[in-house]
Amino acid sequence: MDLTLTDEQAGFRALARDFLDREVVPHRAAWDRAESVDLAIIPKLGEIGFFGLTIPEEYGGVGGDYLTYVLAAEELGRADSAIRGIVSVSSGLFGTSVLRHGTEEQKQRWLPDIAAGRILGCFGLTEPGHGSDAGNLRTRARRDGDDWVIDGSKVFITNGTWADVALVFARTSDDGPRGVSAFLVPTDTPGFEATEIKGKLGLRGQATAALSFDGVRVPADALLGEVGQGFKIAMQTLDKGRVTIAASCVGIVQGCLEETVAYTGQREQFGQPIASYQLVQEMIADMSVDADAARLLTWRAADLMQRGEPYGTAASKAKLFASEAAVRAANLAVQAFGGYGFIDEYPVQKYLRDARVMTLYEGTSQVQKLLVGRAETGINAFV
Repeated sequence: MDLTLTDEQAGFRALARDFLDREVVPHRAAWDRAESVDLAIIPKLGEIGFFGLTIPEEYGGVGGDYLTYVLAAEELGRADSAIRGIVSVSSGLFGTSVLRHGTEEQKQRWLPDIAAGRILGCFGLTEPGHGSDAGNLRTRARRDGDDWVIDGSKVFITNGTWADVALVFARTSDDGPRGVSAFLVPTDTPGFEATEIKGKLGLRGQATAALSFDGVRVPADALLGEVGQGFKIAMQTLDKGRVTIAASCVGIVQGCLEETVAYTGQREQFGQPIASYQLVQEMIADMSVDADAARLLTWRAADLMQRGEPYGTAASKAKLFASEAAVRAANLAVQAFGGYGFIDEYPVQKYLRDARVMTLYEGTSQVQKLLVGRAETGINAFV
């Protein structure tokens, strides 16, 4: 694997960092306090190309490679993980699913607007009683003439109250995971309701919602893929999503490192910068090593994706290590900042709060360990 970035990749990373430092970083604390970003940022992100990086040009996207997408996720994670979540769910989870499994008509209908940031999508998988056990979800879709009628509920859905279209996974038969199908549901469909979840520990700027479906009727062409393929679609999409989460966590680690180096270099105690003390340098060294290790695992997974090789286990390893590293780095950064790390005048407390959820969603750290264990032993611990 050649770790040298192309001129295009390096150029987009520099463009992304400059844009985010101007348009996001100055506002992230205010958005965090308000529990909502200014949605005027969405079309600006679209203009730069964040939403269209892995969508082909024929559908309005940039047509970029997966490593460029990972570099963008790193910069978004460093700037504000709430913004990263908006982008990666709409263009990654939703957009990737439509691109990979949609009909030509579905791609033409949804992808150009997703790529431009004119609309947002969400990914309706998790339910109140079924998080890691997604194959046994209870939301149901029944056939009624030429339509499907959906009833049920979802929870912890990123973009849920902002999305124009939801990818909804629902049970179409009682055949376990093989009985799950996927549907593209416009959020203005009668019977669709989204309720925002407030009071989150982290990622406070992005909308997280509970969804309910009460006789939501969609036409037959709303089905994504074939009947019974929904669980397979979800799992394939989450493999890619885990690489994006890992990249976002690399950005958190990098942000913690940069902020800590800057702060400890100018903060004096006992007549000298605290960066001169050995135990402070130990914290900085630990962050630096974690940043490099997490980045290498993530870039390896992205490289496998780009070459069309199996990458599921590599994605689990990257997501597991990077998410735990993000928590470690943020915790160390707060320690290095002392009392100032405990208030929102400085970003390290936000990094800590945002990092904590990374070990939970799109597969907990424990689930990633089971996936890696299954790959190594050939034994499935999920049954």
